[in-house]
Amino acid sequence: QVQLVESGGGLVQAGGSLRLSCAASGRTFSIYSMGWFRQAPGKEREIVAAISWSIDRTYYADSVKGRFTISRDNAKNTVYLQMNNLKPEDTAVYYCAATLVPRILTTTSGYNYWGPGTQVTVSS
Repeated sequence: QVQLVESGGGLVQAGGSLRLSCAASGRTFSIYSMGWFRQAPGKEREIVAAISWSIDRTYYADSVKGRFTISRDNAKNTVYLQMNNLKPEDTAVYYCAATLVPRILTTTSGYNYWGPGTQVTVSS
């Protein structure tokens, strides 16, 4: 089993920045990649970014390219999401997820473990 816990959410004004963290524990050696997803009220959960656990491979949704950066610290079993130039439409609950599937996944399907989520609110 793998446990995931997000932190770093909060309220920020448009144009501001936040850094989310996702700490993994348990059988972390089995993880192939991790992703950040978000879900706004009334909308489906969508991919924001993903990163492989052991090689330099990343994925970004078009809506966040150039503004968000995903990174990892294997020694700390932690994945980060640096969010710059935030917009009101970035408001959502942000979840991190981990998959054992040996490729980067860009949909919720296939992710084996999920964190409880952290709220990000961007005011205009």
